[in-house]
Amino acid sequence: MRAILDVILLALQLYVWIVIASAIFSWLIAFNIINTRNQFVSMVGEALWRLTEPALRPIRQFLPNFGGIDISPIILLLLIFLIQRVIILYIYPAVF
Repeated sequence: MRAILDVILLALQLYVWIVIASAIFSWLIAFNIINTRNQFVSMVGEALWRLTEPALRPIRQFLPNFGGIDISPIILLLLIFLIQRVIILYIYPAVF
C-alpha cells in the first residue's frame, strides 16, 4: 500500500512541475518572448494546455473575473499541496 501512495505522491509532484511549466510558458507567449508559429513551441504549448486545462477549467468557473489575471494555477497548486499533506500526515502513517 505504501508503494501505491509513493506513486501517487510522485505523480502529484510531477503534475506540480507541469502546472508551473504551463504557467511560465503562458507568460513567455503573452510577453512575446517565444513565438507560437514555431512548430516545436506550438507542440509544447499544446501538450501543456492539454495536460493542465482539465484541472484548471473547473477552478476558473468558480473564480471571479480578475481582469486578465489568472490565479487558477495557484489555486490548483495549493490543492495539490493539500492533498500531498493529507497523504503524508494522515494516510501514510495509518498504513502498516
